[in-house]
Amino acid sequence: MEANKIEIETLIISLAAVFCVELSTRVVVSQGLCYPMVILGTARLLEIILITLIVMIWGKGLSSIGLARSKMLSGLKRGMIWSAGFAVVASFVFLVLFAAGINALTLLRTDLPPRPSEIALFFLIGGIVGPIAEELFFRGMLYGFFRRWGVAAGIVFTTVIFVLTHQLSHGAPLTQAVGGIVFAVAYEVEGSLIAPIAIHILGNLAIFTFSLIS
Repeated sequence: MEANKIEIETLIISLAAVFCVELSTRVVVSQGLCYPMVILGTARLLEIILITLIVMIWGKGLSSIGLARSKMLSGLKRGMIWSAGFAVVASFVFLVLFAAGINALTLLRTDLPPRPSEIALFFLIGGIVGPIAEELFFRGMLYGFFRRWGVAAGIVFTTVIFVLTHQLSHGAPLTQAVGGIVFAVAYEVEGSLIAPIAIHILGNLAIFTFSLIS
């Protein structure tokens, strides 16, 4: 993957846009004016649109965040292969931990809303819309910027930020730490943001499905 794809100006504009959306989201949620999941979904969709427009207007185009049309299909296929491989490795690790008397599945359990309609919305926003927005920002923008100082620096910086932002709201950093590393490595290796997006979506949906049936 090429370095120096994201310039400081593009990054700052994106940070400002995401900050404003997140701040507005917290204010609206605190007022109790609407169901929080609807507000969150709207915020994530807005972030997707804003980051895309910012990259197209002030950046180097969609290819600079790994969304070149020529690599989308191959990125999707590779992302599914990565997901399958990650699932095999995770299953092996869980079996080892179970044999050691540790229930590692507790790390994956997510609190789901009580009503079926709310669960469906949770799967849509948390399982699909959210991962797309996060990958655009964390891997497409942040990793694309930090990559100028090397692969290791890009992975470390983006993973730490990814963990901290999730830990503030969920308090379970281990899953996010592993995911952040895998997403960044997949993006680096494949050169397509579709690969980590696919891994992120499938991973979230798998975790939510496990939480639902358990």
